[in-house]
Amino acid sequence: MNVFPKIRLTKRYGILFIVWGWLFVFTTLTGYIKRRMVYSFLVEEILNLLKIILPVIVVAFTGYYLFEKRKDKRGKPTRIALYSLWISMVGCMILVNLIQYRVMHQINFELQHPLFMVLMAFTIVMTGVILRYPFVFVGGVIFGVLALTASSLELPEQLLLESLAWFVAFVVPGHLLNAKKIPTK
Repeated sequence: MNVFPKIRLTKRYGILFIVWGWLFVFTTLTGYIKRRMVYSFLVEEILNLLKIILPVIVVAFTGYYLFEKRKDKRGKPTRIALYSLWISMVGCMILVNLIQYRVMHQINFELQHPLFMVLMAFTIVMTGVILRYPFVFVGGVIFGVLALTASSLELPEQLLLESLAWFVAFVVPGHLLNAKKIPTK
């Protein structure tokens, strides 16, 4: 049984993979750098500023992009499925924190982080299935394997593995998608 019977994705969807992928690569690498490297006060200020500015830019761009896409009626069911999936993932992350706090009376970040990576891996795999784009599907599987690997590491190394996971699951498929037009149905 072929999970991806016909690819129906076009080049225009790659940009969101690229901008979100690079944002998360940057933020997770920054988390690793802050925990494992010594750097100057100026570098810290620049990183802190970028950690505020870049997400604002990416969220604003995404809002504009999705606002413009809503005019295109062809992909409406796909967009609704993706919105529901990603909003549900955020809700699940909140529930993981609430459950962890209720059971352990604290948040253990070395446990929380791999759990979040697993939720993210599932969401990325399902995104690949919904979009019928195998590179995102495979990236999500790799994300899950890296989540399992991260569970045996300390938090800084978990962040380093997560940056690799974002690169493989979002940046690479986004650039591949943006590089050429894939035929539609």
